[in-house]
Amino acid sequence: MALDAVTIAAGASAASGFLGFKGNQAAAKAARQTAEYNAKVRENEAILVARQKVEEEANLRRNSDRLISTQRVATAASGIQMSGSALNALADTYFNTERDALRIQYSADVAATAAEASATLARAEGRAQAAALKMQSYQSLLSGSEKAATLLM
Repeated sequence: MALDAVTIAAGASAASGFLGFKGNQAAAKAARQTAEYNAKVRENEAILVARQKVEEEANLRRNSDRLISTQRVATAASGIQMSGSALNALADTYFNTERDALRIQYSADVAATAAEASATLARAEGRAQAAALKMQSYQSLLSGSEKAATLLM
């Protein structure tokens, strides 16, 4: 009868180790999938930011075109020619628009790079977590086998 209890305990230890192995393997898969999902979310955020920056630049250029048209009309209505300070004011408007557009483009590049780095980091963290969980699964399997073997000796 005592042998049956030992056999049952050994079987239970082996089963426990196997279940721990399967659980940690499933957790590793879930960690990889979660990391991939998070990375995709960050990549989609980068796309949305890029679209937003394109729209922001388009709005800047539309507003600048309106300002330039207003400056031209005001200059023409005053009866002076487009030269001297009036031309300098118009040139400043063009140059400021281009400078602001470049800032918007730079901001978009920075945001895209940050999102790409964040996605890469999410994937790396997921791989590391999955590797750790796989290691735990092997440890669980070995531990259960060791207990079962010890009980049977």
